[in-house]
Amino acid sequence: MKKLQYILLIFLIFFSSKEILAQKDSIALQRKARKLVRAGNQLYQQKSYTDASVAYQKALGNNTKYNKATYNLGNALYQNKNYKEAVPQYELTAETAKDKTTKAEAYHNIGNAMMEQKQYQPAVDAYKNALRNNPNDDETRYNLAVAQKLLDKEKQQNKDDKNKDNKDKKDNKDKDKKNKDDKNKDKDKDKKDGDDKDKKDDKDKDGKGDKDQKKNQDPKKNEKDQKQKPKPQQGKMTPQQIKQLLESLNNEEKKTQKKMNAKKAKGKKVKQEKDW
Repeated sequence: MKKLQYILLIFLIFFSSKEILAQKDSIALQRKARKLVRAGNQLYQQKSYTDASVAYQKALGNNTKYNKATYNLGNALYQNKNYKEAVPQYELTAETAKDKTTKAEAYHNIGNAMMEQKQYQPAVDAYKNALRNNPNDDETRYNLAVAQKLLDKEKQQNKDDKNKDNKDKKDNKDKDKKNKDDKNKDKDKDKKDGDDKDKKDDKDKDGKGDKDQKKNQDPKKNEKDQKQKPKPQQGKMTPQQIKQLLESLNNEEKKTQKKMNAKKAKGKKVKQEKDW
């Protein structure tokens, strides 16, 4: 029994010693963190904001819950125009700060960082939170009025741009509709012209066919055509008929020759002899 009590006593002493050492280490780290913050503040006063940021980050490495290091890091980043990186540091300070004054300052600086980024709605919200924690801060109230005015202007500009875009879309839609209607009209006109041409061609073709048909059906024309056609050839002459025809032609030719000779003899002048 005594032996068990002795073992328990040893364990208690061991854990107590470890806790004491941890507390000593924690105090040492806190002291180191405060020392780094003071060094960072000196660099900040010298406007060496980058070096000050490094010092504050080292301080947070030794004590992550060191609110002053967090807030001062945000200020150093802000002064270096790293507005986007500064905002999370201020937000952490606003969440962990125990007094309203520190919370109000953190929200005020969030508003300033948002204004630098032209994010007017978040800026307005931050200034309002600052005034909730410190209603008597005239600087925050002034900044809120400026941010609200810029926000209203932005909203109006966005509204005008939206109306302009809608108008442009409507104009383009009307223009496209007009072009489409014009194309359809041209298409219908071309189709109508084509149909009229086809009808005309069909009409001309039909008229010509009727004319040819009437021509073929005209009885007078057919009779005339029949008269102009050569008559059928008569049957061949017999040898006797051919002989008689030749004798007749021969006799006619002799009579004609005799008449011609008589006519020549009658008309010939008589040659006279001269009497000296």
